[in-house]
Amino acid sequence: MFSPLPVVSPHAIIVPPAAEFSIWPYQHRFQRAAQLMAEGIFDDLDAELAPHVILIGIPLEGGAAVCLEPESCGLPPEAFTSVIARGQYLRRTESDSWPVREGDTAEIQRRRHEFKGIKLAVQEVLDELTPRNGARRSFAGWPVLIGDFFVVTVLQVRRKALRHHPALRPYRYYTDGRPLASSLIEAAIVRFNEECVKALTEPEPGAGLLTRPRDTDEVVRAAGKLLMDTPAQALGLDPAGAKLFNVLNTVSSLRYEGTAGVGQMVLARRGHPNVQEIFALTCPTPLSDYRAVRKLLQMSTPDVSLLADGENVYALGRMVGQYDATREDLFVISFLHHYVWELRHDGQVLVRASYGQPSLPQSRLSRSEFRRGLRHTFGVAEPEKVERLWDVLLEASRQKHGTLVVITTEALAEADRLKLQCTLIEPVPLTPLITRLVTAIDGAVLIDPESYCYSIGVILDGTASGRGSSTRGARYNSALRYVESSPYPCMAIVVSEDGLVDILTKDTLPARHE
Repeated sequence: MFSPLPVVSPHAIIVPPAAEFSIWPYQHRFQRAAQLMAEGIFDDLDAELAPHVILIGIPLEGGAAVCLEPESCGLPPEAFTSVIARGQYLRRTESDSWPVREGDTAEIQRRRHEFKGIKLAVQEVLDELTPRNGARRSFAGWPVLIGDFFVVTVLQVRRKALRHHPALRPYRYYTDGRPLASSLIEAAIVRFNEECVKALTEPEPGAGLLTRPRDTDEVVRAAGKLLMDTPAQALGLDPAGAKLFNVLNTVSSLRYEGTAGVGQMVLARRGHPNVQEIFALTCPTPLSDYRAVRKLLQMSTPDVSLLADGENVYALGRMVGQYDATREDLFVISFLHHYVWELRHDGQVLVRASYGQPSLPQSRLSRSEFRRGLRHTFGVAEPEKVERLWDVLLEASRQKHGTLVVITTEALAEADRLKLQCTLIEPVPLTPLITRLVTAIDGAVLIDPESYCYSIGVILDGTASGRGSSTRGARYNSALRYVESSPYPCMAIVVSEDGLVDILTKDTLPARHE
């Protein structure tokens, strides 16, 4: 299912001298490739997560030393010297709670328990080294036996960024004992660790030119599918059979008589105390009948939703009473625009999917982020200038069809340079009313830090550099290219059709995709 990790360099294979490695010749290249993949995955979800990948090599025999890659990771090797013994203890004391999978032999079951014991023991040590008040949280992957070492991939992310995003209750499991994901980030961590395990089981992992690297967007999509297993299981379904992620993507992509699907679907078992049926369907409509579900969605209103149990739409109705969020058995699917939907629980957005690509919900325009961008980019800190620009951008962010505003110190010169691909206007200080008018058409609005507008409907130029995202539209990617290519201080505010607002400056551009 998973293809190998990308390599750091396309150059010919150079085997390092024996003194430069402890487990296998390409461990440094593998760690670097895993680091690049982690950055590609988690920077797209939230750049504040700042992922860091560490390899821990635990020797089978007591004589060898624990190996860390990189050595400067900050973890003490001696803390992991007893994890194999601790894992054996956990295996003996907790193996009864780990279900047997159909078709497992006694040897497969024994090795699975042994490896899981080591993983849990490594996680125990990591939790002790990175306590709850620590800056980072560590996640241990599944161990892989390479030579005379168990190699465990560890992913660290910033704890503050992790806490910023809502999540469901942790420590819930599939019927076969595998953990369910409580958030999109946790699901992405699981998928990342699976990717590392698959790559570590290849001959000489990290050795050569890997021709089929797994796209990071693909890993995030796999994480979205994994997260949707959690509400499916909460409704008493077989997650593999429900395929909620694919169902919702398909329904949201369909139009009914030319209109995009907008409305809500409540996922809850029939008879839920917080769901009231207005009228029921004699024959419930399977969710797999996508066109029929899309047609029913046309009847939903802001206070009336489709009611579904994860397999069928059985009625139209509404939520009533005070929902006990600890139950985690009632979820809301909001269809926002064409091919855009969100999963909500207790009023919080757990994931947003746009054109089949899951992402974390982002807030609308942030005043503090905007002020910080003005100060760093233009040195603008005067309250009256900041407020004037803020009023302009706040009005632009309300544009239903999205828009793009570019602030640059050379707005007049840029308007003249781009005059063949824009509409020039007499310089005018923008007010909320004028902003509403000039952002109603396609193209960017070009203004200076004094709020004067010089051109509208601008088709931006710029050089592609590998920083763009295939999951974002042309408006976002053209703004990104323009900001990066501009020789002048500039800032772009991108308002997407789905309500997201991005503030792009040279200091906040996303990392390049290698």
